[in-house]
Amino acid sequence: MTQKNCIACGMPMKEISDFAMNDPAKDYCIHCARPDGAMQSFEEKLENMTGFIIKTQGLDKSAARITAESMMRKLPAWSAFFAT
Repeated sequence: MTQKNCIACGMPMKEISDFAMNDPAKDYCIHCARPDGAMQSFEEKLENMTGFIIKTQGLDKSAARITAESMMRKLPAWSAFFAT
């Protein structure tokens, strides 16, 4: 299987279990999927990524949100949200 990177968070997806719904045809990972298998919305992903950054990097919420937005700006799933 060829490795893909998640279009919504950038995570490398190397194993079947990394893909949403264990489906390698999906372009997003288990961390970016809702329980029904659909990809999270921009707002959901921004909130989740902000929380992850707070937890893993110890930033305050404002700095974590700025960092999350900066990361998301580079990902294909969110390009329309940052178009100028």
